[in-house]
Amino acid sequence: MLNRTDLRGKVPSPAELRATLPRAEIDVDAALHQVRPLVEAIRERGVDAALEYTERFDRVRPETVRVPAGELDRALAELDPTVREAIEESIARARKVHADQRRTDVTTRVVEGGTVTERWVPVARVGLYAPGGLAVYPSSVVMNVVPAQAAGVGSLVLCSPPQAEFGGLPHPTTLAAAALLGVDEVWAVGGAQAVALLAYGGTDTDGAELTPVDMVTGPGNIYLTAAKRLLRGLIGIDSEAGPTEIAILADETADPGHVAADLISQAEHDTLAASVLVTTSAELADAVDAELATRAAATKHSERVLQALRGRQSGIVLVSTVDDGLKVVDAYAAEHLEIQTADARAVAARVRNAGAVFVGPYAPVSLGDYCAGSNHVLPTGGFARHSSGLSVQTFLRGIHVIDYSEAALREVAGKVVALANAEDLPAHGEAVTARFPAEGAR
Repeated sequence: MLNRTDLRGKVPSPAELRATLPRAEIDVDAALHQVRPLVEAIRERGVDAALEYTERFDRVRPETVRVPAGELDRALAELDPTVREAIEESIARARKVHADQRRTDVTTRVVEGGTVTERWVPVARVGLYAPGGLAVYPSSVVMNVVPAQAAGVGSLVLCSPPQAEFGGLPHPTTLAAAALLGVDEVWAVGGAQAVALLAYGGTDTDGAELTPVDMVTGPGNIYLTAAKRLLRGLIGIDSEAGPTEIAILADETADPGHVAADLISQAEHDTLAASVLVTTSAELADAVDAELATRAAATKHSERVLQALRGRQSGIVLVSTVDDGLKVVDAYAAEHLEIQTADARAVAARVRNAGAVFVGPYAPVSLGDYCAGSNHVLPTGGFARHSSGLSVQTFLRGIHVIDYSEAALREVAGKVVALANAEDLPAHGEAVTARFPAEGAR
């Protein structure tokens, strides 16, 4: 079922691997020309333009952008108790992990009378996005809100697309998740128009102010990603998310049923989702293909799954050794990487590039999606080579505070002047010597 690439007996360079490995192809630049007029319209006309685009794309026009508080309470009251318990467990585990990520201020004594302190200050106001297209994602509400709250962000607004089925409100499970997390500001707006409205703010249909944010986080489709790229600078962003992806590094010890089930679990997201198996065992590859043929046809979203598995972004890569497999998965830099090999923990410790690493047969990606305590908003498209997933650090800014006494500045004044002159910026040096007019630079 899956396309195969045979790298046994070969040692491709990193550049060759990047060109060879299966990968979803999305062209954010191509979407920019479609998104730019939308962003400009919302900048100029605010909520009216946002609602016009919402009506066009979501086929519903909410009465107000901001969801009334009573609707959050009602969604929580009507939430299935089993689902509520699961969301609460997800929140508890995520809070436990993210609480340990909070940085503390550090002061370094450089010289007597001279210190540099690094203060960690949260972003003041953040817009969080929870998708609502092919599926409902209360888990994304948890993954965005928990680290922002742990960082100390004082003002949060959650955006999620309005649903015609629910009278122009976001999905009730999304609203209930927000209520459980203590988020009381929710906007019924999705896609690129959500990012633009978060960036520019406006006046709601009832006259209430919609305050712009400093940063936007959360995954979405290519148009939302294009809006993030277009508005980056006016707002901060977490990343440019692409289609989800899973890579599994496995040897002959792996269970083909586990491997197939995990590949399908990510293919379920989107027809562009990437499912990649890197293995030293041709026998395992054959067994996984057989399992996929049965399981993919039987799953609920089989059409979507089969299209993703048969796409050029998915495949099996055969390698000679686990060491070669590690080179492949590091070059691929998967959003989610499972290690299903003998001594999986030791192999996982050698991974350099991945959004998250799942170790052994009992840590499937879906555990991380919901209840591991880790964050599932992760870098895609190879960005894990240089970027991290969402965490408390995403919402913190390091600010250096420099505190020098007169004596400490005098001690280093000559060196500041020397460096300023070396860079032909003499006024930089004069800003120091002006404080010691009787002495000059020594």
